[in-house]
Amino acid sequence: MGLLDGQVAAITFGTRSIGRGVAEAFLAEGASVVVNGRSADKGKAAVAEMVASGAGDRVHFIQGDAASQDDVEGVINGAVERFGRLDIAVLNQGGLKDTAPVASMTNEEWDFELNLNLTSVFWSMRAALQHMIPQESGRIINMSSLEGKRGTPGLPGYVAAKHGMIGLTKACAHEVGTKGITVNAICPGLVITDLLYETGAHTAEVLGLPDIDALTVELVKDSAIRRPVTVEEVAAAALFLASPGGAGVTGTTINLDGGSSPY
Repeated sequence: MGLLDGQVAAITFGTRSIGRGVAEAFLAEGASVVVNGRSADKGKAAVAEMVASGAGDRVHFIQGDAASQDDVEGVINGAVERFGRLDIAVLNQGGLKDTAPVASMTNEEWDFELNLNLTSVFWSMRAALQHMIPQESGRIINMSSLEGKRGTPGLPGYVAAKHGMIGLTKACAHEVGTKGITVNAICPGLVITDLLYETGAHTAEVLGLPDIDALTVELVKDSAIRRPVTVEEVAAAALFLASPGGAGVTGTTINLDGGSSPY
């Protein structure tokens, strides 16, 4: 028997990088999983690979943009429509675009970061709770970041949003703790994924670094293990929080950063 046999999970940004790693870990433990992503072609291809790896009809893709309220609510509600219930919501949406220091950041840049990295998570949590509260059970797992525990210069919108996600996690945990629902956050440090290579050059430029390799060295310099964490390590933390063993853990954050976090 798997740890998640009979459970249904919705995973935002679940077709690549961390989200896909979590989806594959949940599928391996018997869960049925609905994932979403912006690209229909890439999403369908990812699901086809999961099906070929043994997921069968337990995995389903819904196209959607994490900056759209309708789309993020759609993947939550889509899990219920497809599989009849919702037990786990892994809210993995977020990212960086054109960021800048506070002194030169535009309102549009600020709004983009807060909408994608915080408001979108609020929409997803609210939608998930509409299903979890009546059944008096559920797990919400928010993907925050090491940047939710510190203040990296040049990333004010992202840092503010990730700090805000941790506060939202704690507040919600106390609202629904007596209803059989846990709410936690995972704070990964640097994870080497394709998303890093898509956004890393710009982030390196903002931080005054020459390239992504220099950025990687900078981001792990305070780590006790002096290396990035892996997608598999992040997925293992999510699996623990979703499993029976995680039932007593709520309102907390798991730092998965090799010891980089200041607290």
